Amino acid sequence: MLDGLGENVGTVGKSTGHSGVGLSFQQTIKSSISCRGVGLHSGAPVSMVLHPAPAGHGIVFRRTDLEDGGNEIPARYDAVTNTTLCSTIANDAGASVATIEHLMSAIAGLGVDNLVIELDGPEVPVMDGSAEPFAFLLECAGIEAQETPRKAIRILRDVTVSHGGSTVTISPADEFIIEMVIDFSSAAIGRQNLAVQVSPELFRNDIAKARTFGFLHEVEAMRKAGLGRGGSLENAVVIDGDRVMNDEGLRYTDEFVRHKILDCIGDLALAGYPIMGHVVAEKAGHALNNKLLHAVFADPANWEIVDVDTLPVGGAFLTAAE
Repeated sequence: MLDGLGENVGTVGKSTGHSGVGLSFQQTIKSSISCRGVGLHSGAPVSMVLHPAPAGHGIVFRRTDLEDGGNEIPARYDAVTNTTLCSTIANDAGASVATIEHLMSAIAGLGVDNLVIELDGPEVPVMDGSAEPFAFLLECAGIEAQETPRKAIRILRDVTVSHGGSTVTISPADEFIIEMVIDFSSAAIGRQNLAVQVSPELFRNDIAKARTFGFLHEVEAMRKAGLGRGGSLENAVVIDGDRVMNDEGLRYTDEFVRHKILDCIGDLALAGYPIMGHVVAEKAGHALNNKLLHAVFADPANWEIVDVDTLPVGGAFLTAAE
């Protein structure tokens, strides 16, 4: 546990629904559904279609603008090729999809296991910068249980990764819990702590709407690097010094740390199964989240696959530093 985080928390919300891990059967969607938007970093228009997939299929991206045979990219941690400001996956043929974390967060947060995601470009549309539009799409398509029991990855011992003052640890737990600490010099953000026990209900109500964010002074450098070309006040919280520039303000007083949890859920969804573990992250991002999965799977003694229906089911919680 991070120093002080577990000692200075007050309950700010509570949910008693089943955890995301505790769903007993695999899930997909009832029917296909589509949307259209722009890529956050490319700025290019892109269309996306979500399709149902059979049990055991997992989450697979399909680039419809590329020829068959090398256009499918499984959503897996070992397919991640870039973590600069987003998570990008690629296959051996070189086909890639960028900025997958918000969509993957909605998929994992709502407990969906099997999907085919078609894109006619190399980046998932950013929509409003949160996971809310993707959660809405999944709900509109209808989430349904399949007949195959669900499995989960149970963490068996502590695993820690660190880099440049940032640290992520995952420990054994009966649920999927994330504790996040962020610390920025801007008074608009400052230091924020939040701990959540992830469940579909809690994700939908307390995490999904949190938007990505960035600093105005970084925009020019990002665009020179070919990133952030589709970013705007319509799909990101933008900070200028100590001021939030968006006219509507924040969706949550601690929207920034909630978005970091949203990202973490999406990045860790690339494990391929729901995770039973307690994640404690300090100043972490996409690179360290992926590094954690590599560290976990590097040693079989760190984890095991278990049947979800044999696990205890607890309530979900949301706590924040006072």
